[in-house]
Amino acid sequence: MPSRNPRALPPDLDPKGVPDHVAIVMDGNGRWAGAKGLPRNKGHEAGEAALFDTVEGGLDAGLSWLTVYAFSTENWRRPAAEVRFLMNFNESLLVRRSHELHERGVRIRFIGRRDRIPPHVRRRIEEAENLTAGDTRMTLAVALDYGGRDELARAVQALATEVREGRGPRRIDERAIARRLWAADMPDVDLLIRTSNEYRISNFLLWQIAYAELHFTPVLWPDFNRQELFEALRVYQGRHRRFGAVPDPTPDTRRSHPDPGRPDPTRPDPGRAEPRHAAPRPAGAGSPGGGA
Repeated sequence: MPSRNPRALPPDLDPKGVPDHVAIVMDGNGRWAGAKGLPRNKGHEAGEAALFDTVEGGLDAGLSWLTVYAFSTENWRRPAAEVRFLMNFNESLLVRRSHELHERGVRIRFIGRRDRIPPHVRRRIEEAENLTAGDTRMTLAVALDYGGRDELARAVQALATEVREGRGPRRIDERAIARRLWAADMPDVDLLIRTSNEYRISNFLLWQIAYAELHFTPVLWPDFNRQELFEALRVYQGRHRRFGAVPDPTPDTRRSHPDPGRPDPTRPDPGRAEPRHAAPRPAGAGSPGGGA
């Protein structure tokens, strides 16, 4: 695991309470662009600045891992022109930013399928991973053509093949499955953030978020930045993580920063309620990868 090395935490955050692994569903690029009368692709472009300011915030906080959802297995359903733009945009982003991240000690990893990624993008992915392989300050994992169910299915398929060929593990347990995920060295997620006021997981890191704290914010992704990350960390530090154990009988006085994006279970919000048999949303709607 990369070394913990906080750089510039705000004074009201406890460096000992910073999570190891933060994951973000970067949602709202399209809505951000639409609200400004711009094409959707302009929202994706604006999301780049948000991503790299958030990376800087992760370095300031001393995160070990930051994982972002760039393109889901369901995003292929989007218009072909938008898919082409996103793939080419990811390639140009790698060209522009890989050396900058390397200089900051950030290791770049990609998780997800690569067989459907255009060859020129795959080459840039491999170049970025090779360039930063020895960096230890923080790992930036980019989920590209990624789906949590797909990841688990492939891990189980790999196990079944190994067992059939007589080279499988003695026991098929959680550890055996975890070792066959896209990034076997990825720690469990401590804090999952989703932007744009959506309350869904969207098939993201289903195995790794088993005990993650969830933080939902109305901020659209292009408006997200390191200060928004720090606010999510404040909320996180006010939570009491028990991992299934008996709750502490003493009142938790640390919750000094209520989570404005977290619904109060005692006060249902009729505005967000949906009919039990609501009409399905269009294919790909609400999925990550820059602007559901």
